[in-house]
Amino acid sequence: MAGEGRFLYWGSGSIPCWRPMIVLKEKGLEYGEKLIEFGKKEHKSEEVMKLNPRGQVPTFRDGNIVVNESGAICDYLEYTYPDQGTCLMPKDKAERALVLQRMYEMTNLTKKLMEEIVYYHFTTPADQICQETLAKKKEAAKVELKLWEEILEKQGAGSYIAGKDFTMADVHFFPILAWAVRGKVNIGAYKNLNEYYERVKERKSIVETSPPHWKEDPAGKDFFGG
Repeated sequence: MAGEGRFLYWGSGSIPCWRPMIVLKEKGLEYGEKLIEFGKKEHKSEEVMKLNPRGQVPTFRDGNIVVNESGAICDYLEYTYPDQGTCLMPKDKAERALVLQRMYEMTNLTKKLMEEIVYYHFTTPADQICQETLAKKKEAAKVELKLWEEILEKQGAGSYIAGKDFTMADVHFFPILAWAVRGKVNIGAYKNLNEYYERVKERKSIVETSPPHWKEDPAGKDFFGG
């Protein structure tokens, strides 16, 4: 069986789906896969629902073991295959503490970029969007991005989000940054974030797992510009 029984259901453009795909590539693990089309509601198909009653992806199977939820899949892969491929969770406890901190800190970035701005666009009719409210949300997002800019600046040139090595913190961080860049965040206004983005986007695991429809349609919707 392909990938020794490993199989992933995923959707293009989904940040939660992208993360375990990066881990699988970093670990050098072969796996079978099925690209789910959200527009056809394939995530609600019987095939997916019997593995994940919530009808969500990513959904991952490793032999008889089924793991749902993006973060759980990433952690499962790292803890199950710790010595294969890239070590994404440092063994040194101080380094591990920093990786974990960055991973959990990322909820602030997700909230400021996705929940506050993107969901506002999705849930509010265009003629009812309050430009003053939107401007405040964008300003809060800039403050959050500045914090991450300062994190990279303190760590020095060529660093990753939790130090000198690519770790699980980057697995969690890069997809949302890439999503923001596609949504017209002016990444050039942040020297260190821009350098990080340009460097990491060329990493093999990133190139090989980038959302296929992003390559077919490079121009994303403008959520953050304008």
